[in-house]
Amino acid sequence: MAATPLRTLSDICDLQEKFRPAIHEFPRVIATAQKMLRASQILDIPVFATTQNRARLGETCSDLRLDVPGGFATKIHADKTLFSMWTPGVKTFFSSGQKHAVVIVGIESHICVLQTTLDLLREGHKVYVLADGVSSCNKEEVPIALARLRAEGATVTTSESFLYECMGDAGIAEFKEMAKLVKETKESTSQTLQALCKA
Repeated sequence: MAATPLRTLSDICDLQEKFRPAIHEFPRVIATAQKMLRASQILDIPVFATTQNRARLGETCSDLRLDVPGGFATKIHADKTLFSMWTPGVKTFFSSGQKHAVVIVGIESHICVLQTTLDLLREGHKVYVLADGVSSCNKEEVPIALARLRAEGATVTTSESFLYECMGDAGIAEFKEMAKLVKETKESTSQTLQALCKA
């Protein structure tokens, strides 16, 4: 990121098809995850993804197009029974001791997103939780989880704010493509903010 020497990573937490009918505004979370995947490709940000107990809860939503021809490649796309994404496989990627800036989208805000964030913070990483990219079965859980994460030291922000912070400068080579992405997703972003980030 422009303002920090930290390497940026993107985490997609447990966005599985079986959760679609249960999660508050699930299609909006998917829309933000899709935007972040496109941005990660443009800005060359490594992507980590997890499923929660895939045998019972199924695969990652196919509309995210993870690890399929013509889709988005992940550094790790792992199954877990832990609630946190901080699994042994993920830890090996972080074993160099280098600190990272990690952006998280996914579910559920008060369980897997929260526990992943706490683990990353404990290890000294900077964590961005996207308020327009996380949700829970019970919508009332979300603001409580985000308030706790702020208190614990995470940066709670929005996808657009995070992407401009990543770029830092309109003079970078990727800016034109990123500006196009922001323009193309403007309506969806506005609808998502209204649905997930009501005061």
